[in-house]
Amino acid sequence: MDENHTIWIEKYRPAHLTEIVGQDEIVERLSSYVRTKNLPHLLFTGSAGVGKTTAAVTLAREFFGETWQMNFRELNASDERGIEVVRNQIKQFARTSPLGDATFKVLFLDEADALTTDAQSALRRTMETYAQTCRFILSCNYSSKIIDPIQSRCAIYRFKPLSAHAIKTEISRIATREGLSVTAGALDAIVYIAQGDMRKAINALQGAAIISPEIEEKRVYAITSNARPDEIEDLLAVSISGDFDGAESLLANLLHERGIAPNELINQCYRTLVKRKMDRSLKVQMIDLLGEADFRLSEGANSDIQMEALIARFVLATQKNP
Repeated sequence: MDENHTIWIEKYRPAHLTEIVGQDEIVERLSSYVRTKNLPHLLFTGSAGVGKTTAAVTLAREFFGETWQMNFRELNASDERGIEVVRNQIKQFARTSPLGDATFKVLFLDEADALTTDAQSALRRTMETYAQTCRFILSCNYSSKIIDPIQSRCAIYRFKPLSAHAIKTEISRIATREGLSVTAGALDAIVYIAQGDMRKAINALQGAAIISPEIEEKRVYAITSNARPDEIEDLLAVSISGDFDGAESLLANLLHERGIAPNELINQCYRTLVKRKMDRSLKVQMIDLLGEADFRLSEGANSDIQMEALIARFVLATQKNP
């Protein structure tokens, strides 16, 4: 495949453990498994885009070398959640002997928290039975959804959201490779949008680069359909001042003119409110109102009505807390 037409999150996916950024402690511990040629069952947990899948694939590359694709298999548990996927696909792979000089194979089960409880119980038994020929790497967003018998059989690695420094370093490296000019403001915007997710950061960079190699802050927010932090601050400030008409006008512009999704707007308001210096009781009340609006939207309520009502509640809350 022509590398110029490959999406950048795949084109720049690390090929070795040492190339993974922002997870230094985990990389060091995983590298020790490669040095000792021994590997327990592993459980990777953390939010999206922090390196869980990359760590599993690069670990297999380092263990098996050129034969890694023959001794490594990746399955996504969210595709088939039931017990049959364990009895058929997983068990069939685990019971066969490794190829080449490998002493075991590796099965990577992504989104393992999507498996039903019965499927996890069957998986636990499979992990016990075929421990000599197969090691399991499970990946999930919420380790609490993995049953205790599986957790106790795995070494647990908790991947943290990537720091601003790690994202800026990687984005700058990619920009240099692609011949792009990225301003300091654009880098800050990518960090703000990514929220510790490297996939979001790289996709934002590629989306902006399609338009022009000169990447500025304004274009990053436009291409990702995010409001600028100052726009969110203005919306909150006008609401807190009690000016419903002014706040409603700003809200309509963000939702309908800019096309920003209501859930994303709620998320950005929350992030701004948490850091904003203001009356403590009013801040608590407004965050509570954001949570209620977010829940109503998740239940299928009309987004326009709920967002208008949210602004109205902000204004009412301000009147109660002069």
